[in-house]
Amino acid sequence: MSKSLKRVRAALEAAGLAVDIRETHLARTAQDAANAVDCTVDQIAKSIIFRGEESGEAILFLTAGGNRVDPDKAAALAGEPLGKADAALVRAQTGFAIGGVSPVGHLNPIRAFLDPRLLEFDIVWAAAGTPHHVFAINPTLLEQMTSAQTSDFAS
Repeated sequence: MSKSLKRVRAALEAAGLAVDIRETHLARTAQDAANAVDCTVDQIAKSIIFRGEESGEAILFLTAGGNRVDPDKAAALAGEPLGKADAALVRAQTGFAIGGVSPVGHLNPIRAFLDPRLLEFDIVWAAAGTPHHVFAINPTLLEQMTSAQTSDFAS
């Protein structure tokens, strides 16, 4: 088991949650992940990370699988212009590689925003620290664990 996957498992266990981590083979898209765990595409919580152009920090947007982040809405919420987060910034702040960024188990705190569409479900699935693993969680618990601000930033 990878260090990243172990860190996600530990974060879920520390929160007192039952851990349901599943391996997905070749889940390169939200639709692939949804097919792998037999859910709708919007039940996949994508971790989209931008770089704050003024702060230099990574900012996390947890987005329903069928939605896209609107850059203007996201920048307004962040209070600063946003740019592309490179692999080095993502790894340094979260401890995860792009493609497997989990919303929990980060090495360092991160500002987070949550797509309200995710709260319409009893269970959502998110990356578990690798590109091939996801975990199930109640979206209200996800919101609490990440200290995410629920906001409309989807296009």
